[in-house]
Amino acid sequence: MIACLQRVTSASVMVNATCVGAIDRGLLVLVGVAKGDVEVDARRLAARVAGYRCFPSEDGSKPMDRSVLDLGLAILAVSQFTLCADTRKGMRPGFDGAAPPEEAVALYEVFVEELRRSGVGRVETGRFRASMQVSLVNDGPVTLWLDTRARRAAP
Repeated sequence: MIACLQRVTSASVMVNATCVGAIDRGLLVLVGVAKGDVEVDARRLAARVAGYRCFPSEDGSKPMDRSVLDLGLAILAVSQFTLCADTRKGMRPGFDGAAPPEEAVALYEVFVEELRRSGVGRVETGRFRASMQVSLVNDGPVTLWLDTRARRAAP
């Protein structure tokens, strides 16, 4: 599984002009589920995201010292199969590496539930398989890439 973390001062997701999820300070997490991913990947990725130190220390001396859990911040988790795109050839992405929707939604839901179970105070979501409009104010900017498979290189 892949997670693109964006440290935000605010983020929201709209579906058909209706806000389905919004947070203030925290992380916008775009989540991609690849073929071959399993439940342990979803649980491991959620634990890493919740504890990932990408916020500054209280005195500002360390730019990457605190996590969402440390600070009691929120997460907006949005499914995004395009993170699994193969862009190595041609002028159009290929999506053969993305998990089928039935498998992907189950693992996305495990990921979200695990975030909640880990102690993240507020977890908001987008809507799986919907056309979504995501808005964010990236803080820093800080954007980080986590992947449960070591063999897959970050873009």
